[in-house]
Amino acid sequence: MNPTPDDDWIALSEPDIGEVENEVVQAALRAPHVGDGPFVMRFESAFAEWVGRGHAVATASGALGALLALRALRIGAGDEVVVPAYGWHQLAHAVSWAGATPVCADIDYWTGCLSASRAASQITPRTKAILAGNTNGHPAQWHALRELADRHGVALIEDSTEAIGSRYAGKRVGSFGDVAVFDFSQPGAIYAAEGGMVLTDDAQLAAELRLLRRRSVRDRHSISAGSRAPLHAAMGELSAALGLAQLARIDQILARRKQVEAWYLQEMRTFEGIKPPYLGQDVDEVHWMLYVVHLGARFTASGRRQIIEDLATERIEASVYCQPLHQQFHYQQFGMARGQLPLTERIADRSLALPLHSGLDEDQVRFIVKTLKDSSVNVGAGAAIYL
Repeated sequence: MNPTPDDDWIALSEPDIGEVENEVVQAALRAPHVGDGPFVMRFESAFAEWVGRGHAVATASGALGALLALRALRIGAGDEVVVPAYGWHQLAHAVSWAGATPVCADIDYWTGCLSASRAASQITPRTKAILAGNTNGHPAQWHALRELADRHGVALIEDSTEAIGSRYAGKRVGSFGDVAVFDFSQPGAIYAAEGGMVLTDDAQLAAELRLLRRRSVRDRHSISAGSRAPLHAAMGELSAALGLAQLARIDQILARRKQVEAWYLQEMRTFEGIKPPYLGQDVDEVHWMLYVVHLGARFTASGRRQIIEDLATERIEASVYCQPLHQQFHYQQFGMARGQLPLTERIADRSLALPLHSGLDEDQVRFIVKTLKDSSVNVGAGAAIYL
């Protein structure tokens, strides 16, 4: 296991925090309430407007936001939700928290996102929703997923935790699901320490989300306020203030990250046979969460582990991008097992996440790629790396 990175390391992710964030958080600290208050409402309003949705409900995390969405949609015991096994799993965990059964479908090989055609094969009379993500920033096939959900009369839940700022068919991600969920912890582009947001255009659904989110002090003597057992899932004022300041600077933050991506692309050309990152049909813009490369077929899991260790020797933090959901113990209790999702396994076995954040400079990116190249030649006997 790698030691915890310190200031001498090139970290996998770092928040982009400046004077604006410091001033806004200080203002929140001087307010009489640091719980649910005006900064939360301002962040909700600003984020809904930025994405282009009618309503936003701030939550303590993206995972809790997904749980609230499932409960608001009346999805629970006896129901099934189709999910991808590839990606960061916090939102998929909410399905089992809600008492429903997650059903994994395979991904599109090029995008890493849930495949609409493969999701269709997993739909049964018990299916109540499809939960699809914009994997590592790349938008999913939202037109096809929308058509699939409408055809079967199920809800479409959009997981945009990894894709802040990405665009599909002329709209920002977060625009396509009946509900869309964002998370504002690392390594995302907007950092609010912790926190999430649920977006929808359905006013009634937004009201239900707010009811389920938190029980207030004035409800303590009510005999009806707890009828749906609200969760302690609200965002606090300090997180909202930090998120609001980050949103005010989002264009600058995304531009800095794009510059780092451009440096990576330039340096990655030194690998023989390198392929540029894939952009699917109707995708206008991708803002990657991390810089993920896929090792060639000659590499094994142990080879990838050796590369991560070699990078750590040079104080570069890298990580396996994903341990697929169906290979995790909790989900194997639902009958899942390795071998069921060949494309997911093919990609996940060799995906490697490299640092991507606005604090990186060109020399650091050059050093990361050189170290990766040297290690991959030693470990893979010259095997190519492809994106």
